[in-house]
Amino acid sequence: MNKLFDVSGKVALVTGGSRGIGEMIAEGFVANGVKTYISARKAEACDATAARLASLGSCISLPADLSTRAGIEQLANAIAEREPKLDILVNNAGATWGAPIEEFPESGWDKVMDINVKGPFFLTQALLPLLEAAASERDPARIINVGSIDGLNVNRMPTYSYGASKAAVHHLTRTLSAHLAARHITANAIAPGPFPSKMMAHTLNTRGDEIRAGVPLGRIGEPSDMAGTAIFLASRAGAYVSGAVIPVDGGIVASARTL
Repeated sequence: MNKLFDVSGKVALVTGGSRGIGEMIAEGFVANGVKTYISARKAEACDATAARLASLGSCISLPADLSTRAGIEQLANAIAEREPKLDILVNNAGATWGAPIEEFPESGWDKVMDINVKGPFFLTQALLPLLEAAASERDPARIINVGSIDGLNVNRMPTYSYGASKAAVHHLTRTLSAHLAARHITANAIAPGPFPSKMMAHTLNTRGDEIRAGVPLGRIGEPSDMAGTAIFLASRAGAYVSGAVIPVDGGIVASARTL
């Protein structure tokens, strides 16, 4: 029982790991003894974050563009060249787009769906052999998809494709959980509320007080909140959890009311 949350010695890949939610999760893993690969589209940012986190443990940068099948295959091959197995896959890379409904472009819809939904599915597909190599009945391989409370509640902002994509991520998670259980692979989703990230920066700068007032716990999420949830799901403590969508939002979803 005293090692329920021990993740040391595991190998993880965190996409979108150079900043925001991905960086929070990656830092938690690295600091707790996980050999962690991070990926991001911008090589310079990915390399810089990996260099910073490497002061805490083992962190390796593998830049890739996960909006394309070629980029997905490139990343999967790069991991396979370096590791015989992969214990933890965190599908976090994501994008958003906002515009009035009359002006919302097809390119904004496709970009968000490709990165947020298509990317995680096909990266998971490409990495299945490595996940299966790490999996056992007592210690399954773990898929952790990063959704959003916007996939559970309706955001008042005109980010039409984002909320739809995150709802799709949540259901994809449940589907993967059902289909991969026999292979001893779990799949769960984290649905973050407001956290300090580049995606949230403008909103927090312009509406920060209003957003805090809407959080039952009265604050914005902190890196340890996100890292702690990911470590739980990746550790023995979370080995029997699969198909769950866990809001990490200070109580926003639980306290939502209908009009």
